[in-house]
Amino acid sequence: MGIGDIADGIFRQVEALNDGVSEALFEPVVRLGVTGLSRAGKTVFITSLVANLLDRGRMPGLMPAAEGRILTAFLQPQPDDTVPRFDYEAHLAAMTGPNPRWPESTRAVSMLRVSFRVRPGGLLSGLRSPRTVHLDIVDYPGEWLLDLELLDVDYATWSARTLERIAARPMAAAFLAAAAGADAGAGFEEATAKTLAAAFTGYLHAARDAGFADCTPGRFILPGEMAGSPALTFAPLAKPEVTPRKSLWREMERRFEAYKSRVVKPFFHDHFARIDRQVVLVDALEAINAGPAAFEDLRRAMAEILAAFRPGRNAWLTSLFFGRRVEKILFAATKADHLHHSQHPRLTAIVGAMLRDAVDRANFAGAGTAAMSIAALRATTEETLDHEGRALDCVRGTLEASGKTAAFYPGELPEDPMRLIAPAREGAERWLDADYRVMRFAPAEISLKPGDGPPHIRLDRAADFLIGDRL
Repeated sequence: MGIGDIADGIFRQVEALNDGVSEALFEPVVRLGVTGLSRAGKTVFITSLVANLLDRGRMPGLMPAAEGRILTAFLQPQPDDTVPRFDYEAHLAAMTGPNPRWPESTRAVSMLRVSFRVRPGGLLSGLRSPRTVHLDIVDYPGEWLLDLELLDVDYATWSARTLERIAARPMAAAFLAAAAGADAGAGFEEATAKTLAAAFTGYLHAARDAGFADCTPGRFILPGEMAGSPALTFAPLAKPEVTPRKSLWREMERRFEAYKSRVVKPFFHDHFARIDRQVVLVDALEAINAGPAAFEDLRRAMAEILAAFRPGRNAWLTSLFFGRRVEKILFAATKADHLHHSQHPRLTAIVGAMLRDAVDRANFAGAGTAAMSIAALRATTEETLDHEGRALDCVRGTLEASGKTAAFYPGELPEDPMRLIAPAREGAERWLDADYRVMRFAPAEISLKPGDGPPHIRLDRAADFLIGDRL
């Protein structure tokens, strides 16, 4: 390393320190991470959140807006030139256009900055001028967070655990047959590695479609620009007695370590470690619909995701030198509009019970936590129908599959969450006392009045919990 490199490194550190001091003292920045597993609704959440922050007519629960402290909100160029911009305009047009549809789902990290001009509150508010607060929203796949657990294991351990976990899953049969037929101690051939990686990737896609959440490595499903690279061309194998140099096992082991060092660690340092507010979106209804095995798998996956957080309070000077901690975490059960509002407290209780250990750890570390049932874009209306002398609380919407409008009764969630959690942990094949069904609704056609964002359920309360104190 030359003197120029050393000087450049020092300059960058001083520059970063100056940026941090300026940010903390003059124009504070709140970095909000939005994550969740596939189909949890991340893209819809961010799009509707931004639209409702810009036009706050439907945000009475966001106290800075209700009290008139937000003078204006506007989009700004994002501060990181190396991260793709979240395509807010295209997603909003898809959701609210003449033929509304759900936008494309999250496939990589993206970012968007919303800036606020805020009137100070308190006794001395009249003596202080309005200030600017920036909200940087970082969107990233929850599957990538699951990869963080790979940092603590070697290839042999990961292979053994993975093969054991998927052994009984029907969708893994083709891959398991291919893995059993491969000689891991034989000389490495690229064609063999590609065949095994393709079979394993096919299993991961099938497992995700079946409702399973433990679909790691996450970049196998969402490869982005790394598709076809050696770091994404490996698979779990049973360890042979002898692993000579240049064998299939040794090369798979090397590629596994490359995945950790070239993919997982940069994601952690460049994006995840900089977040100070976090919303975790949980599609509990889809997991309940898929059955006890999928529900238990989601519970375990979310526990692994949340174990990656560093909860606690951020003193501004401490955060400059030691990295940021997640100050607030919102656990949001999505698609609440698929249920009548009378069942929302039960859905919230189920998500809170699923994530109890993570919530307790975060609270102990000093972070604020909350659980909530939300719908970032409301796609249904509620009605009560008479069925065989019994009043059923239903939701009505446009079915995504057929385009027809229908009223739907999904079943009644249990008041005690353990009615779901206990049989799922015990490995039950089906729910013992009830069936739960979830329909997929298309976005409803809406007409927005000036000043109103898209219709939602509790998005205002979610925003107030996450950022209200900083506005």
